[in-house]
Amino acid sequence: MMPRQYQTPLFTKLKEHAAKNPIQFHIPGHKKGHGMDPEFRDFIGPNALSIDLINIAPLDDLHHPHGVIQEAQELAAEAFGADYTFFSVQGTSGAIMTMVMSVCTPGDKIIVPRNVHKSVLSAIILAGGHPVFVHPAMDDQLGIAHGVTARDVEKALRAHPDAKAVLLINPTYYGIAGNLAEIVDLVHRWDIPVLVDEAHGIHTHFHERLPMSAMQAGADMAATSMHKLGGSLTQSSVLNVKGKRINPNRVQSIISMLTTTSTSYLLLASLDTGRRFLATQGHAQFERALRLADEARKRINEIPGIVCVGREILGSDATYDMDETKLTIHLKHLGITGYEAEKWLRENWNIEVELSDLYNILCLITPGDSEETISLLVEGLQDLSRHFYSPDRKNGGPIRLPDIPELAVSPRDAFYAETVAVPLEESVGRIIAEFIMIYPPGIPVLLPGERITQQNIDYIREHLEVGLPVQGPEDPDIRMVRVIR
Repeated sequence: MMPRQYQTPLFTKLKEHAAKNPIQFHIPGHKKGHGMDPEFRDFIGPNALSIDLINIAPLDDLHHPHGVIQEAQELAAEAFGADYTFFSVQGTSGAIMTMVMSVCTPGDKIIVPRNVHKSVLSAIILAGGHPVFVHPAMDDQLGIAHGVTARDVEKALRAHPDAKAVLLINPTYYGIAGNLAEIVDLVHRWDIPVLVDEAHGIHTHFHERLPMSAMQAGADMAATSMHKLGGSLTQSSVLNVKGKRINPNRVQSIISMLTTTSTSYLLLASLDTGRRFLATQGHAQFERALRLADEARKRINEIPGIVCVGREILGSDATYDMDETKLTIHLKHLGITGYEAEKWLRENWNIEVELSDLYNILCLITPGDSEETISLLVEGLQDLSRHFYSPDRKNGGPIRLPDIPELAVSPRDAFYAETVAVPLEESVGRIIAEFIMIYPPGIPVLLPGERITQQNIDYIREHLEVGLPVQGPEDPDIRMVRVIR
């Protein structure tokens, strides 16, 4: 580890500036907390408020970094194996939108998995791009989506040789990774960039037992969520760039277009120190987190009716590797949904899980955990099993996906078109102007610009009947949908 990685140029400069106690005649108007609600001030504390500052000259400017922010970003690029790293105070969504908009211009095709985050689709709408969708591999046992395979990406590239980029999710929310290096090599034969939504994988770069990071796999860009698993504050993220296919100056201008000019120095300082934490302690910290996760997985798998999945599910192209700090807990014989389990654990054990779906709950083990938190989780799950386990109850079953509909007009044109609301039952053949998503597995059934089929309508109705959350349309009951006039 290079001694440079122990430095925090931005955070150190902020502390020095606050120590001088300057007389401030600039925003924020609370002026170190003196001019704000006292209860909030006392709760947040003077240290945080003293560095809640704006881009005055000594502190550099995220929009034109040339001082301590530039130094902090250069250290981050070194830590992540990137040529350039850009700090984002607009979350990973802002980094993802920058990524898409830096390679996609109006009319350009971009190959994306069907289960992409909505920020990808927002960026495609803003850029005027045309998405070419690839279905992720589905897991019938768990009822969740994994990644896309090299074979399916190649099929899309052969069908659309004019595509300008390929976007991949690695690892998935549930911690499953495809063979990223293989797909990157494949896409680079077409000489187009690979963009990676690495929201759930910032830590992968720092431990050999975790899946390969996007930069290690040779990807061109990766939106990597420091705040999720890297120890920075919520809403702070990084965008890593590598290689010759991406123009860093264009990336800087686009991230600037999408970013507030009042950039939060609390968020920026937490990125600077989060990078130090990962670069200098990441390996040891995730060694410990993995050990705790191993122990949790072993103990959870002894509980009747519950399965915590491990490396036994690997072995296909879509399930090449996994992040074992993510505990996907499958409620095999409990006869309740993941949503019900989430609610029960909250009300009875004061435990909050990361997500729940039809058959599973997901719990994250991080450097913030201890033997004590693991034991509480295991005890909570033992109690859940005592209440609901019955060997004849069965959770699971195949999740069918409707075919990907025809994209009749670009998502942008549909989004901005004149629309009219029609009953869902009578919408066959019309072009939808809004999103319809179903969780699980979180894959859009319909996106703006797609032509509605009877199969789509039946699929939505089936999910509504079993009480699954259907999201997206203006009408919360999904009786009416907005279509192009």
